[in-house]
Amino acid sequence: MLKVLLVDDEKFIVQGLSVLIEWESYGYEIAGMVYNGQEAVEFLEKNQVDLILADIKMPIMDGICLLKKIREENLSDAFFVILSGYGDFSYAQQAIKYKCTDYILKPIQKQQIFELLDQVKKMYSTREEQETEKQKMSRAYFVRYMQELLLGRAEPEALAYISEKVSFSENIRYIHMELETGEIRQEPQEIRNYQKAVYAAGRQYLGMEKECLVFMDIAGREEWYDIGFVYDERTARESGMNEEEYLQHFLDVVSKNIPVRVMAYAGDTVNSIEDISQSFRTAIMAKSFQKFNIEESILYYSEGRAEAGGGILSRNIIEELLKAVEENDSRKISEKSKLVYREMKKHNMDSDMIQMNMNYLLVNLAHLGMAQDESLNQNEIIQYIRENAFETNMARSSQQNFEKFMQEYGEYLSELRRNVSKGVLCNVEKEIKEHYQENITLKGLSQKYFINSAYLGQMFRKQYGISFKTYLNNYRIEKAAEYLLRTDDKIYLVAEKVGYHDLDYFINKFISVKGCTPTNYRKKSRGYL
Repeated sequence: MLKVLLVDDEKFIVQGLSVLIEWESYGYEIAGMVYNGQEAVEFLEKNQVDLILADIKMPIMDGICLLKKIREENLSDAFFVILSGYGDFSYAQQAIKYKCTDYILKPIQKQQIFELLDQVKKMYSTREEQETEKQKMSRAYFVRYMQELLLGRAEPEALAYISEKVSFSENIRYIHMELETGEIRQEPQEIRNYQKAVYAAGRQYLGMEKECLVFMDIAGREEWYDIGFVYDERTARESGMNEEEYLQHFLDVVSKNIPVRVMAYAGDTVNSIEDISQSFRTAIMAKSFQKFNIEESILYYSEGRAEAGGGILSRNIIEELLKAVEENDSRKISEKSKLVYREMKKHNMDSDMIQMNMNYLLVNLAHLGMAQDESLNQNEIIQYIRENAFETNMARSSQQNFEKFMQEYGEYLSELRRNVSKGVLCNVEKEIKEHYQENITLKGLSQKYFINSAYLGQMFRKQYGISFKTYLNNYRIEKAAEYLLRTDDKIYLVAEKVGYHDLDYFINKFISVKGCTPTNYRKKSRGYL
């Protein structure tokens, strides 16, 4: 129901209007009846309404002064209609100046009121649509700029936009959450629905002012089902909890009734949103380099951790193994791998200390991979290590498995140093153009063309300047734009035609690429906007 405020110094007119119309049948209800402009101001300071019907001549404060005060002080965005016994054009001019919706002369005819109510309902509906559109656009821009910040590729305007929308304390960190599907056999769309449920619960938990700090798919890996948010120490303090209590409570709330495990990985604390990419990077590291099958649901990463405790392997031993791997010297890799295991046994390390050493070693292996070419994508290298070193939980596996991984990583580095055949990239581009509407993945293409997926992803980014997934998304959106221009198909049908089965996800991607929603894109192309 739309709420109406009646304002007139003649009580019989106010009371007459309240009974003259069957307000509820038109979708309205009388929220209040007051008898001068000042009373209306006091009412609006405590109540929200959608439509104000006000007389122009009243004691204390007249209708024009009331309208002016409402607009200048943003007391209400309600539609405002002047009811007047004066046909003087100067009154109408002033009313128009302050965005008066209509100007009706007394005596009021019922048909005029009926037409007015229909008109206001249509205007209200249009306003709501525009506001929804504006919120979607604002959200899409915020997410896009935040993603640029998290990935360390932000321009100054991205930082300015984020800083204008949200203020942060000097202790913030990125929390990467992920649905651990494990061996659970469920359809991707079902897992996707769980992800959306966690995302919605996270936004609700943070409330209207902070809900923009929760994201989906920010890491850009379709198999991860990730949700992330920027944690601010101030938020926890305002909730009367310390950081550990707050994060655990947040995780408990968002994962309630979700039939799969939700893990959280906390990146390092940074002092400014400008440095949030460092926290994001370490959150992904925490995910990539933590041992599996652990009881904790929140894992923290700290770059200084590997050197903070006792029982750490000699730096020389680590460096010798890394050098052997970089040179792809099979004999030395075998020799230095055995030495690592002898040293761990010599120090009688427990499982936690072994894991700490393995994490430290793997972080350095990741850096070694990136050193081969500055254009290489860190996340792809981390993913390669994660898939090959952690699927069998390397820290708990045998010396032979450890050595096998080191030998394979030496081969991987050699492959990074070789140029990939341009023919493979041409084939991949052709696959996208011919099968963009299907569920094509980098992993599937790498298997088809017998090339390592991490390496193919890195070479694709180097060749095209963007990731495979971004390229595929952009191509799909361009095809969607063609359908919007050439057909009258519903938006959800267009989304399905180009490979999207989640309408909200499609709309967000379309806004990100085209700067407007699919509906507005079609309207603009046809001259409706």
